Amino acid sequence: MSNHIDKRGRLEETPFDFRISKNNTVFISYYGKEIKIVKGKEAEKLIRDLEETNNEKEEQLVLAKITGNYKRGNERSKGRR
Repeated sequence: MSNHIDKRGRLEETPFDFRISKNNTVFISYYGKEIKIVKGKEAEKLIRDLEETNNEKEEQLVLAKITGNYKRGNERSKGRR
């Protein structure tokens, strides 16, 4: 994984956590607060993606992307138009 994805090091803090229920529903938390529930085919794909990660940072990136808490590079900063 390249370093330019998490330039500010926010995923180093491991803000995301998850748990998987018996029926493969994924509950995602951000700093201890539940923020998203993923079910069905989307949950199956998420579980597969999480199983394929090699380290904690990759896992955090997968969770950040699924929750939408991920800088895509197309946001504008304040003051720029």
